[in-house]
Parts: sequence; structure tokens; C-alpha cells
Amino acid sequence: MAPHNGLVHPKQYDIKDSNVELIGSDLDHRVKHNSALTEPAWNNGKVGQQPGLLIWRIENFEVIPWPKERTGEFYNGDSYIVLNSSKLDDDKLRHDIFFWLGNKTTQDEAGTAAYKTVELDEFLHGAATQYREVQDHPSEDFTSLFRRITIRSGGVASGFTHVEEWKPKEVTTLLRVFKHPGAGRIDSIIVYEVEPTWKSLDDDDVFVLDKGEKIWVWQGKNCSPMEKAKAAQVVNDMTLAKHIDVEVLSRHEARSKIIVDLLGGKDVVQATFEAPRPISLSKRGQESAESRPRKLFRLSDASGELSFDLVKDGGHVHQSDFDGNDVFLYDVGNRLWVWQGLGASEREKSLWIKVAQAYVRHLQSQESDVCMTPISKVVQDYESPSFLKTVNF
Repeated sequence: MAPHNGLVHPKQYDIKDSNVELIGSDLDHRVKHNSALTEPAWNNGKVGQQPGLLIWRIENFEVIPWPKERTGEFYNGDSYIVLNSSKLDDDKLRHDIFFWLGNKTTQDEAGTAAYKTVELDEFLHGAATQYREVQDHPSEDFTSLFRRITIRSGGVASGFTHVEEWKPKEVTTLLRVFKHPGAGRIDSIIVYEVEPTWKSLDDDDVFVLDKGEKIWVWQGKNCSPMEKAKAAQVVNDMTLAKHIDVEVLSRHEARSKIIVDLLGGKDVVQATFEAPRPISLSKRGQESAESRPRKLFRLSDASGELSFDLVKDGGHVHQSDFDGNDVFLYDVGNRLWVWQGLGASEREKSLWIKVAQAYVRHLQSQESDVCMTPISKVVQDYESPSFLKTVNF
């Protein structure tokens, strides 16, 4: 008997068959669900059990709980998972899962966040709405979860790269405070770390300049009372950690030129300051939804072959346009919705994200910023309010 007999598989398995044939199958779902049962982040006694907001950051391929006191604070070098659970009229919970990708997050962090989002959905029995969020073009569903969103430079050490956490005493920091355009919540404010230069200033917003030994507040000519109030909260949070002087200057005061000088603009003389906001709706979102036809596509393998066909081009989309045996992709302009029927095949369910991404790549030849379009998936009978607003259900 050969020394290795009995220690090798009797049949050599074709590696090509191992790649995708079981993705989305009952076995695949069981494997993911069982994996989720051993994930400490999901087994804290709160996930799927009670309403509320939970956040995790991806750190070295692991899902690490984000401190509650830092809710709404994000780093541009990281990826996060956000779960919002809310009670329905029948006391059941509906779940929205967001994976948020910073501009400078790494591929391993983004991939882990996406994979773990699917795993969390499995843990919640596949009824959650899933959202992909990118830093500069968040959806209203995401921004409405927070009274204030703070985006700072830096991030946690990654599996491939290393980005240091922000160190306030070592650098000049400039924060821009503004209301997110199109935010679903009236008091949703963004606090965004921008390049510390006078070119970042804008008369519509409020800026907080941290020089280490002193904090300056620059109020633009057209800033709102809400932005002034939020900037005051930001300064209060900063001075809790270090007791230093704070000076607030309005653009209507001649003395406000001090801040322009501190930001390298000593020779700058201009009547207005205008800088593009670092967060906005994409060009697709800024256009009126009615000004451009909405499109509905069907993903189906009912014929035995996988097909992707245009169902409707323009006009209103109704409940009758959807079939519970298939998966549909619904392009409403400022967002891409994927609707999954309860009777959809495992193959259709497993390919929705690939099809959505392929569709986005196809559109990029006409619209360069289409890659920033939010992609969200809903399940039949568990549709989110945002989705229902776009359809005559």
C-alpha cells in the first residue's frame, strides 16, 4: 500500500466547480448563518432582539464594536457597518444594514465590510434592507440616522496599509460644519475635516480651526443658526479634552481676516469665499427624478438561462410590474434599488450585487460619477419606506 493511500481524496475535484456553484444555495445560507452564530459582534444580546442603532468598525478583518459615545463619527481611512433596527406596528423589528466606505479605506476593509454585511443579514434571517454607502455621496436614509456626522482624516491600522489616527496636537485642523443637502432629517449636520487652507472656506458654512494652542470659529456670511449651534457643540466637545482659548469671528467683522491669514491667505483680498462642499448628492441625484425616465430590469433564470431584460423605460412603476419569482433592478436616478422576490431562485439571489455593479459600470461611459450612486437591496414584503415612496405599491 502506498504510504499516502487513505490520506488523499478518492476523486480529484475540479477547482472550477468550487467557485460559485453553491453560492446562494441552501447549503451556502446554512454555512453563512452558522458562521454568523459564532461572530461575537452579532451575539451581544441586542442584534435582532431590540430596536436601536449599532455600529462596528472593520479592524484587521474583524468586526469591532464602535463606542456609543462616538456615534456619527467616522474616519475616511476606514469601513464601518451600521445596523438600525426599528419597531413596526406589530412589534416586529425591521432592519436596515449599511456598510459605509471611507474614501481612503483599503480593499480588504471594504471587502470585509461587504461580506460581513451579508453575514449579518443571514443572522437576521435575510429580511434586512442592505445599503452600500460611500463617503462623499451618502443616501438620505444614512444621514437621517444621525443628528451629526463627523468625518475625520485617518483610520485604524489595516491588513495591507497603515493609517494613523488623527492627532490634534500635531497638525492644524480645519473642520467644515454644514447641513447635508437633501438630508431627510432637518437637523442632520455634517462636520467634515477639510484641507487647512483658505481655499476651503465658504460663506455659506461655519468653520472650526484648531491650531493646537487656540481654537477659532469662522462664521460665513450666509451660514445658518443651526450650523452656528452645531459648531458651538463641536468646540465644546474639543475643549472638554483640552482647556484652551476659543474665539468666534463672523465674516461680517473685519477681524475675521485673521483666520484667512492663519490658513495661508495673508495676501488674499476677496469679497466672497466659495468652495465645493465635500459631501453632496451625485449629479444623478441633483437632477429631478421626473426629468429623466426611470428604468426597471428583471433578472431571471426561469428559462434555464440567466437573463437580464428591460421591463419598463419611463412612466410610473407599479406593484404589478414586479414578480415574486424573480429579482428586479430599479434605477430611479439618484439610487439603484434591487428588489428580491420571495420566490426568486438561489442563483438569482446570489447574483444581484454582481448584476448591479455591472450595470453601474455600463453607465460610467455616460456618467463618470455614477459609481457613487447608492445601491440598496430590499426583500419582498419587507420593503423599506424609502423604496415604497418610489413605487405605487
